[in-house]
Amino acid sequence: MTAEDHGSPARPKLILVPDEPEAGPEMGPEMGPEMGRVQWRALGPVEVVVGDELVNLGPPRQRAVFGFLLSRVDRLVAVDALIDELWSGHPPQAAIAALRTYVSNLRRVLEPDRAPRARATVIHTRSPGYLLDSRGVDFDVHTFAAQASAGREALSRVDSRRAFAAFDAALKLWRGRAYADMRDASWIESEVARLEELRLSVVEGRCEAQLQLGDHHGAVAELDVHVRSHPLREHGCALLALALYRAGRQVEALALLRENRERLTGELGIDPGAELRQLERDILAQSETLDWRPQRPAAQQPEQPLAPSLPEPSASSAPDGDGAPDTRPAP
Repeated sequence: MTAEDHGSPARPKLILVPDEPEAGPEMGPEMGPEMGRVQWRALGPVEVVVGDELVNLGPPRQRAVFGFLLSRVDRLVAVDALIDELWSGHPPQAAIAALRTYVSNLRRVLEPDRAPRARATVIHTRSPGYLLDSRGVDFDVHTFAAQASAGREALSRVDSRRAFAAFDAALKLWRGRAYADMRDASWIESEVARLEELRLSVVEGRCEAQLQLGDHHGAVAELDVHVRSHPLREHGCALLALALYRAGRQVEALALLRENRERLTGELGIDPGAELRQLERDILAQSETLDWRPQRPAAQQPEQPLAPSLPEPSASSAPDGDGAPDTRPAP
């Protein structure tokens, strides 16, 4: 019985086995799992899908080991750091043995088709700890980051449809809060905060693409919820004010900006940024720069006409080698 079982209801005990070393050449060829598509999910509760089946990651602390390695995927994690975080700085004497058991059991469930004594291809043993290898795996965090980057690139090219599609695909990967079943652990706080900040920026990017496409009313509906939940995000507030103005709701746009200014001043002791100040001036002046106009991506902008080329001299007027006109007929 491991330390986490003391004082808890009886549960099936894990089989204690030594940490499996990664086999060298003398222990057989390196074999990867031939088990179809593998998915790791952290944008919601932590899940592993092999083929079409959801994998049972085991008891809470064993799941926490996988979650810890997943939050630092493709990076070496020291055993001391794992033990210290998993037991909140008060590890039992059997902590190292228990950690080896968790890793061995995770290797079995993550690579069910791996032959005995074959090299582990997912959780590597590296001094002074372990490394979770994401090669060949669909990790939703990586996919989300790639879609977010593609959306920002398309937005910078004013390719609004492609930007909206990329941002929308990124947000559809979310199934709840990141690492939802582990978010109370101190070791995951920074990663959860990073992913949440990125998610909010993608929400705003999708709304910005909506505004570029002329869907002002749709943008108002989404941004209203977004700004109410995150009232101190100035870019979100600016997008909502612009959407309201373009939807013919100028008074509401100005009221939103005044409310935001009072909140920033009262809660944070700062003035609104340049974006919000300029937007308020433009709305008051009903500046034409705020009006929506269909935009074309930079790649579709008309090319500048080429400078007219000078006619080449004819063969009859070109001088020959001695400077005299060439009287031969042109071919």
